[in-house]
Amino acid sequence: MSQSTGFYPSVRVDSAGTGVVSQAGGLILAETVRVSGIGAGLSAGLEAWRKPFARHDPAKIITDLALSLATGGDCISDIDRLRTQPDVYGPVASDPTISRLVTTVSTIKPAKVLSAVNAARAAARAHVWAAAGDHSPLHGVSTENPLTVDLDATLVNSHSEKEKARPTWKRGFGFHPLASFLDHGPEGTGEPLAVLQRPGNAGSNTAADHITVVRDSLKQLPVGYRSGRKVMIRTDSAGGTHEFLNWLTARHRNLGYSVGFPIHGAVEAVLPRIPKKAWARAYNSDGIERNGAWVADITAMLDLGSWPAGMRVIVRKEEPHPGAQLRITDIDGMRYTAFATNQKRGQLADLEVRHRLRARCEDRIRNAKDTGLQNLPLHSFAANTFWCHLVMLAAELTAWTQMLAFHGTKARRWEPKKLRARIFEIAGKISTHARKLILHLAAAAPDTGLLIKGLERIRALSPP
Repeated sequence: MSQSTGFYPSVRVDSAGTGVVSQAGGLILAETVRVSGIGAGLSAGLEAWRKPFARHDPAKIITDLALSLATGGDCISDIDRLRTQPDVYGPVASDPTISRLVTTVSTIKPAKVLSAVNAARAAARAHVWAAAGDHSPLHGVSTENPLTVDLDATLVNSHSEKEKARPTWKRGFGFHPLASFLDHGPEGTGEPLAVLQRPGNAGSNTAADHITVVRDSLKQLPVGYRSGRKVMIRTDSAGGTHEFLNWLTARHRNLGYSVGFPIHGAVEAVLPRIPKKAWARAYNSDGIERNGAWVADITAMLDLGSWPAGMRVIVRKEEPHPGAQLRITDIDGMRYTAFATNQKRGQLADLEVRHRLRARCEDRIRNAKDTGLQNLPLHSFAANTFWCHLVMLAAELTAWTQMLAFHGTKARRWEPKKLRARIFEIAGKISTHARKLILHLAAAAPDTGLLIKGLERIRALSPP
């Protein structure tokens, strides 16, 4: 009888296993590709870029890259994890074939390629939201409870001289993409809408870039939700510019907004003059009053004649956390922030909580970096722009899977890292019975039942 002298048993190892699928749980992402119609949409939109007699459809290559990123990859070569499992993911193109496609789509009319990709994404999104019903972001949307689109930029470092890589304001070197994400609220994560790849020295408050991203974001929303107060644009103070807010509130758009407002100049001057009775208790995100925090509407104390009509400026003051550094504009030992909005209804505390929840966008950025945005692996700027769109596709496939398969479960709120560890990396074994392939999932995996339930939900839906 063998005896173990360590904490773990001694196991003999060989490489004779056959029919083993190490990432069998990723099958649910492939099912989302089918049900959403994104594969068919990409195939039709990219037909002009498919060479005669080509074995691999460009759409299949793109969705394979997205699945690779969604399951943890961060460069083109990571697609080999799908390639070794053809019974689950089908035939996967070789690395040279993929590289040739990326070169083609980033050099031959790249703007039209991105337009085709984004059109397919928008059509698939509309279908997924319709299939999700009460679990879609459209459920309960109104002017008082609008669709919230968050904008935020992030720095992506580059360790080589890639095209248009530039020094960043944080003394790094790389890129400064600006992206938008739709907030799913407290019951779920969020999904990306648009991304604008930019050099590292791009400005934080460049109104033209914000307008471009919002315009692209609105095209991703279903028809009927591309203008009006049922859509609210939420940003930090980088979006608090005259040009951007004038564009948002143009008559034919009339979008809602909630943007950070700088504490200097006129706002700084009125802070000491705000009456005590004007301050109301602030709320936590759960609607409970927050100790040591207050909000006040100072609109009437400011001259906002040069700003869009209907703007309100709301200030928050809070006792600083231990160790927090006060700014020169902070007074009376309090930390002050402000935001501007054209939301007319709702208590001040509710409006302030809604604006403060834009911090969720930082989670979306972190998740995007964990899904391939952290590493822009290609040299040309156009190719890395295409890569950014692959990241968006991977992130939304994950979000759509959660919406369709895991609503009402704990997995609806899991971030990508946890989804991979608990769902996508569930192993299985392929067998054949009556000429049909059967995937036997690991019975001992803790979330196999959750994965089975999710697959049943998705397979009950029909593609467009």
